[in-house]
Amino acid sequence: MTMVFDPSAPTLAQVSDGRIFPVRRIFCVGRNYAEHAREMGRDPDREPPFFFTKWAETIVPSDVEVAYPSATANFHYEAELVVAIGLEGRDIPVETALDHVFGYATGLDMTRRDLQLKARAEGRPWDTGKNVEQSSPLGLLHPVAECGHLSTGAISLTVNGEVKQSADLADLIWPVADIIAFLSGLYRLLPGDLIYTGTPAGVGPVVPGDEIDVRIDGLTPTRIRIAEPAR
Repeated sequence: MTMVFDPSAPTLAQVSDGRIFPVRRIFCVGRNYAEHAREMGRDPDREPPFFFTKWAETIVPSDVEVAYPSATANFHYEAELVVAIGLEGRDIPVETALDHVFGYATGLDMTRRDLQLKARAEGRPWDTGKNVEQSSPLGLLHPVAECGHLSTGAISLTVNGEVKQSADLADLIWPVADIIAFLSGLYRLLPGDLIYTGTPAGVGPVVPGDEIDVRIDGLTPTRIRIAEPAR
């Protein structure tokens, strides 16, 4: 059998112990911190968790330059706790959901906010706002055996050293176990899946030259620099 062209290389994430984690899919939780839900004009007490997806190819490692994307004038940062799935499951009970976690990382869900808000206002999917090249920076993955399960701890983001987002993982409306249980009722979760668990309040725009630093207690930071648009 002859390939029409060579298949793309798989997306690989670095693990803190030197291993490599092959990434399969990215699921993102929308509006999962109460203050951010209010910031986006929503009531955090009235909706179950909802999800959107991104290509695995949107992942880039920490300490890289991310090109300012096309078709936007309002490119936003969103600091996130990222959960890596290591054990397959469907309809997973909350009580055993954390058994399916391989590890955790810091990450960013970079967003073309103007495109997202336009799509939302028109009742359309968010894909053009969210699913864009280099929009899912990811720090080192730390296995559960190393960092434990994270339910509390500071999460923060700075731009050029100025604090823009500051919260605690305890502020998650839907904590990790609940997210896994709910999501596994929609999809069979598989090893290699990543879940971006939502962002705190304080999202905002960046421009070329800005340096972003995401920190979560117990994990390696994610750092990127916004570069000029790709040509």
